[in-house]
Formats: sequence, structure tokens, C-alpha cells
Amino acid sequence: AIKYFLVQAAASALILFSSMNNAWHAGQWDITQLTHLPSSLILTTAIAMKLGLAPFHFWFPEVLQGSPLTTALLLSTVMKFPPITLLLLTSHSLNPALLTAMAITSAALGGWMGLNQTQIRKILAFSSISHLGWMIIIIMYDPKLTLLTFYLYALTTATVFLILNTTKPTKLTTMMTSWTKTPMLNATMMLTLLSLAGLPPL
Repeated sequence: AIKYFLVQAAASALILFSSMNNAWHAGQWDITQLTHLPSSLILTTAIAMKLGLAPFHFWFPEVLQGSPLTTALLLSTVMKFPPITLLLLTSHSLNPALLTAMAITSAALGGWMGLNQTQIRKILAFSSISHLGWMIIIIMYDPKLTLLTFYLYALTTATVFLILNTTKPTKLTTMMTSWTKTPMLNATMMLTLLSLAGLPPL
């Protein structure tokens, strides 16, 4: 909880600082109209910290692993709405090179780091980082598509967490053994995970 608070507080402070810096140099407070390059870089970094994009992703897997499933669900979906909204509003003012670099790094790192995990929450955390990377890549070309992708991601992730909250597995091994107890939920879980991975049938 402290790690989450510190990261979010630092990111919020950076957002305010970028606005103040832009006002100092450009004479306007509108955060959606950043014209000063350092202010744009600071804002890009701040939003990346709030979302948990690489290389500012360090806090997200640890916080998710140490949280109850309901809290983890909120952190993975609802708590990403404000920074995503801010990202959509300011996407034209952000630094495209830095945004692209962080997006590609997030997409690659999220997929790579998730392969080595056995804890379900950490796998979902790295999945979130990877998905956000793809969303950030899209945002420069089609913000509406990014929003649609985020809605679908939030829906599928919420489904996964709600199923996990019912079956209560903590590792992949325990999730596999719960098939006999709740076959319907496990089948739904499998379909949802396939959907989250972008595979058929959903």
C-alpha cells in the first residue's frame, strides 16, 4: 500500500510540475496544450508511472501480488481509468518518441516477464503491462481504438479476477487442480484467458 501511494503521489506531483513548468515558459496552464518540451517529457513520464508502463512498472506486480483479489481487480481496471483518460486528453501533447519507446518496452517486457511466473496475480500484472503497451502504441494513430481496447481489457480482466475470487487459487498448479470442483467456472476462465490473449473464440 505504501509503495502504491508513493508512486502515485510522485506521479501526481510530476503532473502538477509539468503544468507549472509549461505555464512558466509558455504562459498557459492548459495541460492539454503543452508546448514546452521538458514539460511534455515530464507529463509523459508521470502518466507512465501512474499506468505502470515500463520502465516504471516495478511497483505494479509487487502491489498486485500483495493485495487481496478485490483490490487487485480495482487496481488493474478501475484505477487505470483516470490515467487513461488523461492520456487520451493529452496524447497530442505528449512526446511521441518517449511514448513509443515505453510502449514497445512494456509490450515486450510484460510478455517476457510473465513467462517466468507461477503466481497468478503476477502473471496478470505483467499481462496488464503488456496490454497497456499495445494500447499506448495505438493511441498515437487512433485514440478511439485505444479506448475500445481498454474497455475490452477491463471487461476480460474483471471476469478473470471475479472467477479467481470465487475459486481462490494462488498459483497455476492450484488453479489446475480446481477443475474438478468448479468445471463451469474453469471453462469460463479458460475462454476469458484466451480472449485476453487475443485468441479465438471470443
